[in-house]
Amino acid sequence: MSGAIGLAGMAALRSGAGLVTLAVPDVCLETVAAFEPSYMTAPLACDRDGRIGSVAEADVLRLAAGADCVACGPGLSRAPHLTDLIAKLYETLSQPLVLDADGLNALAALGEACPPAASPRILTPHPGEFRRLNGNLDSRVPWEDACRQAVALAARRGWVLVLKGHRSLITDGQRVTYNTTGNPGMATGGTGDVLTGVITALVCQGLTPFDAAHLGVYLHGMAGDLAAEQLGQVSLTARDLIDFLPQAFQCHDKRQRRVAGFAPEPGLRTAISES
Repeated sequence: MSGAIGLAGMAALRSGAGLVTLAVPDVCLETVAAFEPSYMTAPLACDRDGRIGSVAEADVLRLAAGADCVACGPGLSRAPHLTDLIAKLYETLSQPLVLDADGLNALAALGEACPPAASPRILTPHPGEFRRLNGNLDSRVPWEDACRQAVALAARRGWVLVLKGHRSLITDGQRVTYNTTGNPGMATGGTGDVLTGVITALVCQGLTPFDAAHLGVYLHGMAGDLAAEQLGQVSLTARDLIDFLPQAFQCHDKRQRRVAGFAPEPGLRTAISES
């Protein structure tokens, strides 16, 4: 799923990250690099199935050491050695770490053996991934109950947690907010990868993990709403969100200017400094 990491990288660029590097298995590096000339790619040794290999751990840690924020999960795939890699990153990275997709599944596989984290961790599960993280696989849990469980889990683990869905929940276990943007057309493959890139870029620009998650979800949904206005919900794709992110940032910046002198809504502050 090379497109997943490509979407995350393109979204990070569109959300203000100055330099973006995608570390990918060497067998798919040319494919990922061809999606976008503005990000960099780094090859990692892979196993016989084309996944990041166990011998690549040192290279991953070396690359991560030079980053302001690290994201992991889109297109990662599953394997015992990848679970070990996620555990290592989760436990040792001094930078904020954004986890999505198979990064979340690897963390869920650790269960209560999940080690303490060295710095803030932002998790962006959809309901199924959240159930695995929470150790409750009952899909019949009402949304309201899932939200209460998410707040409790974030408080217990010290996470910033985004429970994705209609009116996504953002919480750090103490603060709780629900997003107001977005539409059903965004329920399509790759939109979560775009959100990963947006949040990562906002962290890189100095927002706190909670504010980056809050603002990232808001802008992500706004880009979806702007895209749906022009393209319709049926035809919406994840790539469209990336194309409409600049308009989403501009709309948010104009909104902030209109309320200058008044306290902004919590977390909804501009992520781009004026020059």
